[in-house]
Amino acid sequence: MSILTRTDGAHAPAQRRRGAPGRIPVIAAVAFMVLAACYMLLPVYWLLISSTKSQGDLISTPGLLPSHWHLGDNLSALFEQQDGVFARWLLNSLLYAGAGAAIATALAAAAGYALAKYSFKGREAVFSVVLGGVLVPATALALPLFLLFAKVNATNTFWSVFLPSIVSPFGVYLSRIFATASVPDEVIEAARMDGAGEFRIFRTIALRLMAPALVTVFLFQFVVIWNNFLLPLIMLQDDDLYPVTLGLFTWQSQTSRLPQLQTLTIVGALVSVIPIVLTFLLLQRYWRAGLAAGAVKS
Repeated sequence: MSILTRTDGAHAPAQRRRGAPGRIPVIAAVAFMVLAACYMLLPVYWLLISSTKSQGDLISTPGLLPSHWHLGDNLSALFEQQDGVFARWLLNSLLYAGAGAAIATALAAAAGYALAKYSFKGREAVFSVVLGGVLVPATALALPLFLLFAKVNATNTFWSVFLPSIVSPFGVYLSRIFATASVPDEVIEAARMDGAGEFRIFRTIALRLMAPALVTVFLFQFVVIWNNFLLPLIMLQDDDLYPVTLGLFTWQSQTSRLPQLQTLTIVGALVSVIPIVLTFLLLQRYWRAGLAAGAVKS
């Protein structure tokens, strides 16, 4: 028995030594993720620190080091500049992005569901055109869109920025993929046998099953519209119609003449990030619900 005991004791350190190298990849992976997170969050940290500085501190102090706290004064000056035009820009961006993303999501859901669940001649050709739309960069479409709106005298209007935002080829693609995977044909057939119409099936069954994908489509489209810069730059000349991205750009272009606009631009950039963060935080529970549903089904 003593020999066996000594033998087991001799094997235990060897097993620990063999298990020890397994921690190295974990430590390396964690260290890499920490470095990546720091790299990505560094601009946000700089934005936070710079927003608390006065114009003099912004120039005289290192960018990553804090100075005297002037965030309240900076926010007051931001919303008072040009008779409060920044608040107008925020409302414009919320309208462009919120309403545009909602309509784009609804259209993408309907188109994706139809492409996934209905067989008709030319379906794959239509889907190929949608995929082609995904591959075309938005910058390549800006000038043709301007020429089209100029033909109908619709440039420098709300609709010249809003209407192109309600089309999302990637949303249609994602909706079709998710409808194929998450909406069973048997459920649709059972609803038809119970006398439900096609629109009612789509509204009461398909939309609920596709909810996680539709939240993803909405968030992607919201961020794309919120960050849209080139299309408003080409279409708009009226300051009251500017989104916040174009408005901050106009301030930044005037900093050589009006240095105080540099601080206002930085603080405005910080404020403009808040709606996107809040949107992600409010909608993330739908992702969790979708993941939980998928886990139960599997």
